[in-house]
Amino acid sequence: MKPETRNEAEDYKLTVEVPKTAHAVSTDSWLQASFVLTTGVNSVFVLGYSGTIMVPLGWIGGIVGLMLATILSLNANILVAKLHEHGGKRHIRYRDLAAQIYGRRAYTITWAMQYVNLFMINIGFLILGGSALKACFAVFNYEHIMKLPYCIAITGFACALFAISIPHLSALRVWLGCSTVLGLIYIIVACVLAAKDGINAPPRDYSIHGKSSSRIFTTIGASANLVFAFNTGMLPEIQATVREPAVKNMLKALYFQFTVGVVPMFAITFIGYWAYGAATSTYLLNSVSGPLWIKASANISAFLQSIICLHIFASPTYEYLDTKFGIRGSALQLNNLSFRIAARGGYLVISTLVSALLPFLGDFESLTGALSTFPLTFILANHMYIVAKNKLSLLQKLWHWFNVVIFSIMSVAATVAALRLIAVDSKQYHVFADL
Repeated sequence: MKPETRNEAEDYKLTVEVPKTAHAVSTDSWLQASFVLTTGVNSVFVLGYSGTIMVPLGWIGGIVGLMLATILSLNANILVAKLHEHGGKRHIRYRDLAAQIYGRRAYTITWAMQYVNLFMINIGFLILGGSALKACFAVFNYEHIMKLPYCIAITGFACALFAISIPHLSALRVWLGCSTVLGLIYIIVACVLAAKDGINAPPRDYSIHGKSSSRIFTTIGASANLVFAFNTGMLPEIQATVREPAVKNMLKALYFQFTVGVVPMFAITFIGYWAYGAATSTYLLNSVSGPLWIKASANISAFLQSIICLHIFASPTYEYLDTKFGIRGSALQLNNLSFRIAARGGYLVISTLVSALLPFLGDFESLTGALSTFPLTFILANHMYIVAKNKLSLLQKLWHWFNVVIFSIMSVAATVAALRLIAVDSKQYHVFADL
């Protein structure tokens, strides 16, 4: 509950410990946190969901899967949010929360899983940013000059400049508004142009293609994409920026994300699949037809929004580096600026190289969901809640254990399916492929 008086506020600060960090804590409103979450849900990845979720699952599987993923993801995120102040301490990092509940060994394991999750998400943003930039050049028939690896390199350079300029997550502020506007531009353009194409097109093929064995793997991979669509894998880090009472305000942000925030994502996913059926591209703006300047503006918006989103998902890594090396004070101090150039620039050089090397977007979404989103969002969240809360009823415990077992099985199956997809695509395409 929120402290009502000055004495209660002082008692709250004494009883709830805040760990040391080089970044801002407890400075933002719940609405700003909700915009961070909604930016993640409606990131440039939404341009691929018609192809990576609906095409492998079809109408029934896609709609039911998205609805279930929404409900289960909201439930799992609420569990993590409620544990934010477990033990009288604000757990501003996912690994800190795991260590509080399980012990020190869990700190390293959780940090490794989270790092893989965020690194793979950032790979996806670099690939999509490069794809958007290449699509913009293709609109004006320059795609023979600007190959995808070159566009990914430009995206990486732009992300590095942005990372050096914005010291921490709370400093985004006005950029979250810019991200919302940019997201609305490419979502509205894609929806309108796809709807126009769908109205004028002959009947589409909505069947699920492929042999039975390959369809099993693609269906499992699509299930990983479903959970990837809704979850950040860094909820405690976002909650760390929220003002007290942190739990109550974070729940408000989550309710906003999973109601108002998911509407644009659902719209573009369903309209894109309705318009093009099984032929839907994994980057929807490649499928739509319309005025060149409108398509170019949508692609530029997608490119710019991917830069802002990448910064959000890279912020836990930046916070770790800044805190470890004691980077404090003004962001414009020479030593702080030099450190950001070296550390964040180096991180993005590696990420950009991997992105250009293996630009198989759908496969990376599946692998990210399998390796880290399933464990972090569902398995760990439910098990931590069982361990941390001693007064759960038998029915509640059975429900949480059911989630742990089911999502563990799905995680293993989705990992196998994703690795198979990457192996198949690696044979079909060479490294630094111009997809």
